[in-house]
Amino acid sequence: MVIQHLSSALHAPAVSLAYPMAKPGYGKRSAPGQQARTRDDFALLPTRERYVAGFVDHLPDGASMSVKQLAKQLPLYGQQAISTALKALSVAGHLRRVRCAVGAGDETRWVFRTFWSRTARDNEWWTTYLATETATQTAAPAPPPARTEGPAVAEQAPEPTPVPPQRTPPQAPDAEPTQTTGPSPAYLALARLGRDDHRLGLSAHDCTTLEPLAAQWLDRGVTTDYLTSTLTAGLPTQIDSPAGLLRRRLIDKLPPQLPATPNTPTDTPTHRLLVECTDCGRPGPPEALPDGLCHPCHTAHSTGARPSPDPTQIAAVKAHMANLRDLLKPV
Repeated sequence: MVIQHLSSALHAPAVSLAYPMAKPGYGKRSAPGQQARTRDDFALLPTRERYVAGFVDHLPDGASMSVKQLAKQLPLYGQQAISTALKALSVAGHLRRVRCAVGAGDETRWVFRTFWSRTARDNEWWTTYLATETATQTAAPAPPPARTEGPAVAEQAPEPTPVPPQRTPPQAPDAEPTQTTGPSPAYLALARLGRDDHRLGLSAHDCTTLEPLAAQWLDRGVTTDYLTSTLTAGLPTQIDSPAGLLRRRLIDKLPPQLPATPNTPTDTPTHRLLVECTDCGRPGPPEALPDGLCHPCHTAHSTGARPSPDPTQIAAVKAHMANLRDLLKPV
């Protein structure tokens, strides 16, 4: 005999006609292949998560998915509770937050979307689907640069997509060598890693040694932003050999060589789709954010602890406190 367990979860309120839509290109996006809607959807989720999921599921595509707007419509829970519920729904396989570049040249802008699936999906499905979604991106009209999607956290817009390096035509035997105008994009991307994360500081010799490996990535159509995100995703707490770690990643994670599309300019940058951590908003390729969470947030969620603080931040706080104590000492 099959016993049906009735859920005590609250019914989410109906979507108001006044519920705001996101700016063009932003907002909710429904994933394909979902099962038909039933009364038992999300039955295995806790009460709060089922309440939020039921409401989000009925939102139309393009609706705003910001925590602030959801909290306004769901008065039972505040913004912090809504944010926690969205993280749980991400882990359960119902949503992924992403950012994608649209437009071309100086008109390139980043849009922020939330892909939603009523049917729970595993990490392999999401990674495959988002890779397919990346391949089908077109140069749509660029929306305004202001961000209206994702966690209510201020963040700077990424730098414009750089132009891939131009190849130098072969020279005749008696021709004078062509003078280079400066470091290549691959070299610059490697040199900047240490500025973004002190654990990845490289010497000039290291950058020169790793430059050919990084150049292979750019030759395969990826941007320096994608290259940097892949190299810095899920780093260990302590790195003894930055050059060795990066060399291993440059070799092991080299993207596949895609066949050239006929009548497509070879210098057109490929727009990559990056997944955002549902908890902290940190971007990265889909495979680097299992359950839609970056490595620190995923570890914290799995262990029930808070993410480990950055050692550099700890040192800065200690130095600041020591300076305050010195100032308070009597003269």
